[in-house]
Amino acid sequence: MYEEFVANRIKQLRKQKNISAREMSLAIGQNVNYINRIERNYNLPSLQGLFYICEYFDITPQEFFDSNTKSNPLILQEAMCELACLDDDNLKLVVSLAKALQGKK
Repeated sequence: MYEEFVANRIKQLRKQKNISAREMSLAIGQNVNYINRIERNYNLPSLQGLFYICEYFDITPQEFFDSNTKSNPLILQEAMCELACLDDDNLKLVVSLAKALQGKK
């Protein structure tokens, strides 16, 4: 279960960054097949390896494992920074807009 989640999450984040598994492997100081082997469920990264992967994507381990973060975590980080500057009335407007975009009331 977790192996599949880790493999799929890395693949999702890597594709969002538009980089090959080989390029990413080399960028984090591993052999050329490192990410490919993780994505194919042959290996799991060590805890240190997972930290390097998170650092590469500029996300926290919490954001990596957050199953509610289906979209790009970097965009969510940016949105959170912008939302933090809004007053309560404008925050309510943004929440209403987000609900409307999802078809919720």
